[in-house]
Amino acid sequence: MKRQSLLLTLPNMPYFCMPESVGNYRFDPDHSTTREAGALNNFNIHYAVSGKGYAEIDGVVHELRAGEAVLYFPLQRQRYYSSQDEPWDVRWFHFYGGTGLRDYLIEQGFHKSPLWKLRQPQIWEQAHEELLHEAETHRMLRPAHLSMLTYMLLTIFVEHAVALQGNKTGTSSERIMELLPLMQQEAVKPFILEEWADRVGVTPYYFCKLFRSATRMTPMDFITRCRLQAAKQWLLERKDDNIGQIAEEAGYPSVSYFNKRFMEHEGMTPTAYRRLYGV
Repeated sequence: MKRQSLLLTLPNMPYFCMPESVGNYRFDPDHSTTREAGALNNFNIHYAVSGKGYAEIDGVVHELRAGEAVLYFPLQRQRYYSSQDEPWDVRWFHFYGGTGLRDYLIEQGFHKSPLWKLRQPQIWEQAHEELLHEAETHRMLRPAHLSMLTYMLLTIFVEHAVALQGNKTGTSSERIMELLPLMQQEAVKPFILEEWADRVGVTPYYFCKLFRSATRMTPMDFITRCRLQAAKQWLLERKDDNIGQIAEEAGYPSVSYFNKRFMEHEGMTPTAYRRLYGV
């Protein structure tokens, strides 16, 4: 059985957190997902109700049983799938928010491990069902209620989740993950590798090595994605601003280079993107 509700992403979101999608896949042995680094710009929790599934973290395959979950941060590589012999009943939701949401999860230590076990799983499962029912029934008609249910589900996870034993995360990766919100916030400024390396206390070469290990992309790849994400939002929100102005504010003084990078990542020009998605 497959239930899922795909929701609109609000470009100028006034809430702490909102779901981008929510669903429940039951006993589907072919359920399998792979997303390369940078492909998804929201958080993602997949939680096993029963059966068995797998999550691949840094090339190591981890088994997930009932009551266990995998949590991905935005832009991380994702690889998870069901067992063939014991297909999992998995509940999931993708959610997003402002920098406050990322800061909140990092302050609670949720960047230190992607794998978690819930101490009271029934509470989280019930809260997830309420969110899924709301999304299926009302879609985006009651955004404040949708946000409230998302926040409740997230806080239950934060309160009851315990990092799985045997899951080792290096302190170097933690330092990089803690730095990502600031890098995203300052992405439109000139990128100076040496300055970012100094903040971590390592050489530029080792900073790039740590960054690739933690995120599966180079620092400049991350900066590019952050700049383009900001530009995409401005293209839709600031309809009277020309492309050159948005390009410059996103960190691209050259409009032609901005168009080239935008085309590489989005498969269309900024003008075409604004025409297609601008409402």
